[in-house]
Amino acid sequence: MSIRKFKTEERIQIAFSFRRTECRELLPPGSITQTALHYAGGLRAQILRKIAEGTFHYPDYFPHSERAKQLEGSRRVAMRTLLDKQLDLYERQHANGALSPSTLDGYRKAINSQRMKFWDELPLGQVTPSKLRDWISALGVTPNRARNLLTPLRSVFEDALNDELIDYNPFDRIALGKLLRQTTKSSDYEVDPFASKERATLLEHARADERPMLQFWFNTGLRPGELMALRWAKIDWVGRKARIDRNLVAKTEKGPKTAAGIRDVELNDEAIAALIAQKSATFLAGEHVWNNPRTSAAWETDAQIRKTLWEPLCTRSGVRYRNPYQVRHTFASALLTAGANPWYVAQQLGHVDVQLVFRVYGKFISQDYQRPQAARLRFAADGQI
Repeated sequence: MSIRKFKTEERIQIAFSFRRTECRELLPPGSITQTALHYAGGLRAQILRKIAEGTFHYPDYFPHSERAKQLEGSRRVAMRTLLDKQLDLYERQHANGALSPSTLDGYRKAINSQRMKFWDELPLGQVTPSKLRDWISALGVTPNRARNLLTPLRSVFEDALNDELIDYNPFDRIALGKLLRQTTKSSDYEVDPFASKERATLLEHARADERPMLQFWFNTGLRPGELMALRWAKIDWVGRKARIDRNLVAKTEKGPKTAAGIRDVELNDEAIAALIAQKSATFLAGEHVWNNPRTSAAWETDAQIRKTLWEPLCTRSGVRYRNPYQVRHTFASALLTAGANPWYVAQQLGHVDVQLVFRVYGKFISQDYQRPQAARLRFAADGQI
C-alpha cells in the first residue's frame, strides 16, 4: 500500500500479484485519513485471500481498470471454443503419428457428445468445482465411460492453467476418484455365451460364404480386430496354429497393446476345416483370410461384421441376439467348462495374466482350479506372496 501524489490530489494505491502479474490499483478519491488507510489495508487483505482461494474476480473490485479488462478477457472465452481447439490438437497429434486412429475417434466422440454440450456456452471463467462436480455426478455412465469423457476436458483446464487463463484447475479441487465411485454405475454388460445348440443353429443358417469365418471364430475366440487382420501367411498348417500379431482398429492395423497379445492360437479340427473351406475364396490372393463376402474386399470395421453379417444371421436363425464379442466369450467359457487350465485359456485369449479370466469367467471354471486360486488370493492379501 502506498500514497500516489498527483497535481491536484493524493490517492491511496494498493498492490498485489494476480496470475503472476504485478497489479497496482488506485482507490477512489477521498481524504487520506487513518480510517481510509485502515480500509485500504483490509481491502488488500481480502483481495489476497480471494486470490489464494481462487475466487477473486477483478472487475468486482476495479470495474474500470484496464488491467482487469486485460486479465479477465481471456476468462470469457467459451468452453466450446477451447474444446474444439483441443480436438484440433488431437487431430494434429494423429497426423504426426503420436495418436492412434481409435484414440482420436474416442476423443472426437467425447468432445462432440451430447453430454459435453453442457459446457458449450459457459465461459471458461465461470467453471467452478461445484459445477464440475454436479456435471460428473449426473453423467450416469460407467467409470470407464466417465473417464473417457473427462480426459479431453481435463486437458482443456490443464492448458488453460498453464497459459494463465485461470487461477486453478477445477479438477484439483474435487475428489474425482471418490466422486466416480459414488456416482457412476456398474456396467450392465455381461458374459452371455452361446450354448452348443445355438452355435449349431447359427452355423446352419449362415450362408455358405459366411460359415467358414464363423466356424473359425467360434473355435479360436479372436478379438474382432484380430480376426479381420489375420492373413494366410500367419497360418502354420503343420503346427496347427495361427500367429496373432496384428489388430484392426478404426480401419488401421497395428500391433497388440501388450506383449501377451502376440501369441500362437492353437487350431482344432473345426478351425482347420474352416480354413480349408475358405481357401477357394481368398487363399490365392495371399492376403486376408476373411473378406466381406458381399464385397470380396477386406473387412474394415467390426461394425461391418455386426450390421451386414451378424444381425441378419441372428434374425433368420431365431437365435437370441447378443453382440458379436460374445463369440469370444463363448470360446473361453466352452474351454473352461470342459476343464481347460485357466492359465492356458488366458494365453490363448492374449491376456496379460490369468486374473481377468478368473474375474470374467469365474462361474465357468472348475472347482479344481478355483480352490488354488482362492488360496493364492488369500496369501496375497496376507502379504505372504
